[in-house]
Amino acid sequence: MADLFGDDAPQTPPETVSEDAPLADRLRPKDLGEVIGQEHLTGSEGAIGRMVAAGRLSSMVLWGPPGTGKTSIARLLADSVGMRYEAVSAVFSGVADLKKAFAAAETAQRAGQRTLLFVDEIHRFNRAQQDGFLPFVERGVVTLVGATTENPSFELNAALLSRAQVLILHRLDAEALGKLLTRAEELEGPLPLTPKAREALIASAGGDGRFLLNQAETLYAAKIDEPLDPAALGQFLQRRVAVYDKDREGHYNLISALHKAVRGSDPQAALYYMARMLVAGEEPLYLARRLVRMAVEDIGLADPQALPQCLAAKDAYQFLGSPEGELALVQACLYLATAPKSNAAYKAQKAAFRSAKETGSLMPPMNIVNAPTKLMKDIGYGKGYSYDHNAEEGFSGDDYWPDEMEPQTYYEPVERGFEREIAKRIEYWNKLRAERG
Repeated sequence: MADLFGDDAPQTPPETVSEDAPLADRLRPKDLGEVIGQEHLTGSEGAIGRMVAAGRLSSMVLWGPPGTGKTSIARLLADSVGMRYEAVSAVFSGVADLKKAFAAAETAQRAGQRTLLFVDEIHRFNRAQQDGFLPFVERGVVTLVGATTENPSFELNAALLSRAQVLILHRLDAEALGKLLTRAEELEGPLPLTPKAREALIASAGGDGRFLLNQAETLYAAKIDEPLDPAALGQFLQRRVAVYDKDREGHYNLISALHKAVRGSDPQAALYYMARMLVAGEEPLYLARRLVRMAVEDIGLADPQALPQCLAAKDAYQFLGSPEGELALVQACLYLATAPKSNAAYKAQKAAFRSAKETGSLMPPMNIVNAPTKLMKDIGYGKGYSYDHNAEEGFSGDDYWPDEMEPQTYYEPVERGFEREIAKRIEYWNKLRAERG
């Protein structure tokens, strides 16, 4: 059953895993101190570390990519504070399974035993099913630990989120994946790989620990006599693996160089570093994701077509495959490098997020809040709202900020590309606002 669920699925406790179980299961950590790559949560100063030290858990949602240890952490949490462990998967479980789990938890509660209910793929339960957790969480029948690879803000309802702390797990970096391979080698012996091939195997995992261990298990099972170099490894696994020299051509060094060449408007250097990565065997979709990031971080609204260009390149690559589809990525790279640059949106996001954290409880002014019921209208919700389309020049000049807060300026367009036009619009609206204020 564990294999059906995948990395982030209910497993038997580590001490009962059989010798013929998959390598990833045999290497599951036996305590929170052995969890790799999530020290920001499991360390003494992390949210999980603090809860364990206090001996009391609150409900939480573990949000992170596949293969980052969500299931292992949930099981170890129960062990760390002496709680009973119950697990269901939203992929294979229905209402009947949940009722059974809640009934068992209520029985345990009457016997003085607390229950940690682990729900894998919790986002797959619909809104009504998610509501079903609420009374049991509120009464303390269960401490809910959900696991998801999807953004909880979009996939979980507000009522459930208000009762659970969202904890973000990081994709495993090269150092963490290296430690994981070392543990595998301590158990199974050295991998049949040259040092560079070992680095290539780590790079190919994309931060997924279970994938890495599954690939290692495949290599062990093949009983290879001579160590494989990166090219032979790629051929054996039937998967592109990046070939990087550890000192000069590391994965992160090259992607950093590509990003900075694009930001610096040098299309020739940008194309060179992209070529280096593709020739080395880098996953093209990884480069597509990075190009999208560059489009929104370094070009933004200075050229609003930058983002659509990158998304179209990603679609074209997925449609054509390699090598034909790589030309679409090259085109997107050149577009970004030659586009006008602005990080105004990037800076505005950071400033707005800081402000939101500081003032997140302030009520919007009454004239712009929603008034769907008669009662809300009667007490002033929506009263005095000016419909801009009916105003002169389509602009009312209303104040949309909370009463307790001064208007802020987060977004300041630059004098480059399309943002030059945006700056003119904002200046015009500010002038009208001052005249009508």
